[in-house]
Amino acid sequence: MPESVSLEIGGRQLTIETGELAKQANGSALVRYGDQNVVLAAVTASDKPREGIDFFPLTCDFEEKMYAAGKIPGGYIKREGRPSEHGILSARQIDRPIRPLFPDGFRNDVQIVTTVLSIDPELDADVLAVCAAGAALALSDIPFEKNVAAVRVGRDEDGNFICNPTLPQYETGGMEVVVAGTSDAVMMVEGGGKEISEDDFLGAVEFAHGEIKKIVTAINKLAKKAGKEKREFPLLVVDPVLRAWVETNFKDDVSKAMRIVDKTERKEAFAKLTRAEALDRLGDGDPDLAAIVSDPKRPDFDKIIKTMEEDELRVMVVDEKTRPDGRKPDEIRPIWCKVHYVPRVHGSGVFTRGQTQVFTAATLGSISDEQRLDGIMAIPNKRYMHYYNFPPYSVGETRPMRAPGRREIGHGVLAERSLVPVLPPEDEFPYTLRLISEVLESNGSSSMASVCGSTLALMDAGVPLRKHVAGIAMGLILRGKKHTVLSDIQGLEDALGEMDFKVAGTVDGITAIQMDIKVQGITIEIMREALAQAKTGRLFIIEKLKETIAEPRAELSSFAPRMIVMTIDPEKIKDVIGPGGKIINKIIADTGVKIDIENDGRVFIASPDGAGAEKAKKMVEALTRDVKVGETYMGTVTRLMNFGAFVAVLPGKEGLVHISQLAPNRVERVEDVVKIGDEIMVKVVEIDSQGRINLSRKAVLAGADPNADYTVSGRNGAPRERTGGGGGGGAGAGRRRRE
Repeated sequence: MPESVSLEIGGRQLTIETGELAKQANGSALVRYGDQNVVLAAVTASDKPREGIDFFPLTCDFEEKMYAAGKIPGGYIKREGRPSEHGILSARQIDRPIRPLFPDGFRNDVQIVTTVLSIDPELDADVLAVCAAGAALALSDIPFEKNVAAVRVGRDEDGNFICNPTLPQYETGGMEVVVAGTSDAVMMVEGGGKEISEDDFLGAVEFAHGEIKKIVTAINKLAKKAGKEKREFPLLVVDPVLRAWVETNFKDDVSKAMRIVDKTERKEAFAKLTRAEALDRLGDGDPDLAAIVSDPKRPDFDKIIKTMEEDELRVMVVDEKTRPDGRKPDEIRPIWCKVHYVPRVHGSGVFTRGQTQVFTAATLGSISDEQRLDGIMAIPNKRYMHYYNFPPYSVGETRPMRAPGRREIGHGVLAERSLVPVLPPEDEFPYTLRLISEVLESNGSSSMASVCGSTLALMDAGVPLRKHVAGIAMGLILRGKKHTVLSDIQGLEDALGEMDFKVAGTVDGITAIQMDIKVQGITIEIMREALAQAKTGRLFIIEKLKETIAEPRAELSSFAPRMIVMTIDPEKIKDVIGPGGKIINKIIADTGVKIDIENDGRVFIASPDGAGAEKAKKMVEALTRDVKVGETYMGTVTRLMNFGAFVAVLPGKEGLVHISQLAPNRVERVEDVVKIGDEIMVKVVEIDSQGRINLSRKAVLAGADPNADYTVSGRNGAPRERTGGGGGGGAGAGRRRRE
């Protein structure tokens, strides 16, 4: 029978249903939120554990269906294909808070598929997918220790926290933070803001956790009514006899290896702790243990060694207050930076922190280079893009170079979010910005190194950033009831520690944040301690960046395009484009520029050099300029009539010069003075009620020599002196014709 629970979250009704859809899955839940959002989650688990692995095989998918927004995919292919960037990030947000809540040693394949069935384009469904996934797991027979939910937090115009804000409210409040957790603790945080303070961030997390508790309570209630009984799944448990033997015989090896400062040497030392080494030490003493160690389907030995590494790290950090590389808990690795590292790119920077090194290149383009997004959300086009690459050589490995994975995409977006609040607005700096961060060496915190590299590259490119932005990754080591927060964690501390807490910002506040944990939640007090320590580290790194480049360069790179922005009457856009794009294409062909026109009348002209842009600007101005009474124009004669000449004064605009206004003296025939194609100076004397333009050449020539010959003799339309003396001979005497 269908069952449901409802509650109010963020001023909208949240309903969680089960029992009607996807009933063959181990568990399923349908979440309805507000008037338009509907998300379905279905979870399944394999009957048998996967053999020979030492990790939990969890897969999370966030399926964005275009029908949910009443849209058909653009382009030639009309079927949804690979997930969008938003879909990948949403899937990561499901995985990260849920993964630590499965039992230790669980090795059955688990797949969580969330599908957006209907959506309000201004209300993101990613947090609803986390709630739906948490509810589906609670209702299933899969072992899951604590139920989980998520919300998004923003602020209103008065600075008050609001739950699940719309896209426009992100900008209004200057904050957007996603928080996931259980009823007891926070599991994940991700988001950013316009230089928000540490206190404001913690306030947002506390506010979010209060809303999460309400949702988890509703999930618990639904699980009691309609949940399945949990099945018994086999867990990977290492052999206790083997554990005791390994801990006795490899304790000193692990202790010595953990205290090697250099990453490569430490890695080589740990690499020697192999199954082959264990078999050598066992000899013929215990064939049962030898059988376990040599069995490729049993990861007991490797798991025991990893646990010993974790325990040794806890002893060092918590008890001895020292780290594997010899640093203190709050100490940052040595830093060196350089800018303008390569000549041809528009801006570049190298940021090195210990054994982590990132090269970032900045490229400037026109507005039309911005990324156009075709998805279910009403997300605007992106004029700032950051991409993160992690080649295998950065960690001394060999593997195929393929398309970026979820990790690379997530790190790129995190660094992108970090810089957005300090970028100049489009009307002040009308460029599209594309940054690429290449990780050249990695020993932890490479995503935060790419934030620092981006600051260097943008300032080197002459982008007027308001402030320097730096990032730092914080860690956490727990030992019993004691803990130690680590600044600038390296790879080993990330792999074996309990938390990876990335914080980026300026001297005045946080611009981006991401927290992942491997235990079942942390307290607000630990987060407060980590944020305070992160701020100290962030300010230290910013000073290093300022020593390298104190402010953005005054001039753009000589290789960067020059941009001119002008505004025209939207009604005249058609005059610039012309029939079938004829006019705008001619401007582009004649000047070598790139022109983008917005519907509001803004015209963006990009050119490799300033001269081409200026020429194109004048051509656009001429096309959109209004004819005004009293102004003088150089016009071209287009038609001759008995009563006067029609002259084009601006593109698409012509007026009449009456025969009486062609010259100061009497004119018998129009063709005696001008011919078609002649260029003459004329003055606008009247625009009548029907919009007809009356011109005068006579007014321009007022005060000229009455004995002069006013026949047009040059392209500038200037009168020519008579060749004969005296003033006789009639109106046409002594005049020269234009050949």
